[in-house]
Amino acid sequence: MDNSLNVTYITFGGHVEVHKYRYLYFVIMFKLYILTISCNLTIVCIIVIHKSLHEPMYIFIAALLINSVLFSTAIYPKLLIDFLSEKQIISYSACLLQWFIYYSLLSSDFFLLSVMAYDRYVSICNPLHYPTIMRKTTVNILLISAWIVPACQVSVPMCLSANKKICNFYLKGILCNSTVHKLHCVTSRLLNIYGLVVFGSAVLLPVLFILFTYTRILVVSYRCQGVRRKAAQTCLPHLLVLFSFSCLIAYDVLLARLEIDFPKTLRLIMALLVVIYQPLFNPIIYGLKMRGIYVHLKMLFCKRV
Repeated sequence: MDNSLNVTYITFGGHVEVHKYRYLYFVIMFKLYILTISCNLTIVCIIVIHKSLHEPMYIFIAALLINSVLFSTAIYPKLLIDFLSEKQIISYSACLLQWFIYYSLLSSDFFLLSVMAYDRYVSICNPLHYPTIMRKTTVNILLISAWIVPACQVSVPMCLSANKKICNFYLKGILCNSTVHKLHCVTSRLLNIYGLVVFGSAVLLPVLFILFTYTRILVVSYRCQGVRRKAAQTCLPHLLVLFSFSCLIAYDVLLARLEIDFPKTLRLIMALLVVIYQPLFNPIIYGLKMRGIYVHLKMLFCKRV
């Protein structure tokens, strides 16, 4: 607590031998950050430039990659600063802001993945009605909702936490995630219940919806041999992203509610995976598995060679 400035600071205690390996951490994370931003923006630019990719499926992919850029930009700079700092600290207000951006963008990912699943469902199961259902207005509404709805959901616990008295000034992690609630002097039952409700609506419901839509797609593709290849090309990368992403988010959200004392190294690895995996592998997965994007990527790099 800085009394002169009346600012409350939180110490991150999740770094492993940061004073010994600070420059190694910094170089690795800085390279990953540049690679993440470059890969995502490259595919986004390809989708924007080529009119043949101005379809709902590719527009939703571009939105997902833009979300990854925003997420990485909100997390990486603070991590890089901490690696080079003597003390890994953050003000409580900045911590709440990071927490808000962290979970609102993660929730947006699930929303966008659900929209992409619905788009594939309509395209494969109801191709004749696809132009009518997935109109430009519908796509715009879904895109706007993908960022506004999660932000509204996460803003409620953030505002409630801002007025809570804190007695603990030490976090076991390297960023402000669900463990922020452990800083409060008194655990709020209302916040815990609301958090579970948001987790159910932002994570569980989208996952169930995606599994349902892909089950229907697999049934239709099994009956109709002509759409099997199309279903495999568009659904497989989506399922890979969903499975890995769901496992990491489940660990992250349940971390604050489990009394298990995980090893410090394991906490660091899992926290870095949440930060690194989704934003970095989204453009790789969609760039290689989506033929429309892969063709333009191949042309781009072949010209340069």
